[in-house]
Amino acid sequence: MTDAVEVTEEKLGLFARVGLYYRQVVSELKKVVWPTRKMLTTYTAVVLVFVAFIIAVVSVIDLVLTKVVFWVFG
Repeated sequence: MTDAVEVTEEKLGLFARVGLYYRQVVSELKKVVWPTRKMLTTYTAVVLVFVAFIIAVVSVIDLVLTKVVFWVFG
């Protein structure tokens, strides 16, 4: 089956391949389930809270490691 696809693609010209690509992209975008505004704001808030939490954890670990290094090496 892949041989037939390769032969078909080889016979198409540059503009035909670009047109086929464009049609396939549009076809796939029609299948996408786009989030509502409420879902988008909820997901954004969740991501921002998670990133803030990770920043806090990394900052605390950095602070502790800095104190340990200064304690060990003076």
